Amino acid sequence: MQNQLPPGQFETETWPILHQGDVYNFNKDTWSFRLFGEVKEETSLSFSDVMKLPKTISTIDMHCVTTWSKFATTFEGIAMRELVNLVELNEGVKYVKIYGYYNGDRFGYSANLPLEPLLGDDALFVYRWKDQNHEWQDITPKHGYPLRLIPPDSFYLWKGSKWASGIRFMKEDEAGFWEELGYSMTANPFKEERYR
Repeated sequence: MQNQLPPGQFETETWPILHQGDVYNFNKDTWSFRLFGEVKEETSLSFSDVMKLPKTISTIDMHCVTTWSKFATTFEGIAMRELVNLVELNEGVKYVKIYGYYNGDRFGYSANLPLEPLLGDDALFVYRWKDQNHEWQDITPKHGYPLRLIPPDSFYLWKGSKWASGIRFMKEDEAGFWEELGYSMTANPFKEERYR
């Protein structure tokens, strides 16, 4: 589906910055990433633990609910499946909530997603990017450094939690930050699922 413009979108070569709340101030010594919820045993990872995991490089199209789309941005990060492999899921897990820092609260932001579509090469917790106009560089704090989920292009970009801090595994779907404010639970840009 690369380079397919969803309805109501326009193409941009820039990567616009949109976020809610304060920009998280990364501290490597206090940062951690939590895997919890419907798992046999919770796990907490330090930044160095995360950065030792296998890396994936993938080119992903981004579609923002505010109507811009950016094609062919290449990211380096940790595939969602690598984090899933670190825990034993309870039977019946079908959904996740991806948490991120929001105004000082480590779990203040969240986005809900179905688990299965996140197990390929196009669901990455990213830290570096490049495109036709930029060489490899770290994502900026305003884009979610040190770790930000970039979801597959079948989801609007608000599902890509910035300043990611954990994954909660769930059997039932549950609204996240924007979903509680009336945004779509499923958020497919090709079906223009912006709001409930």
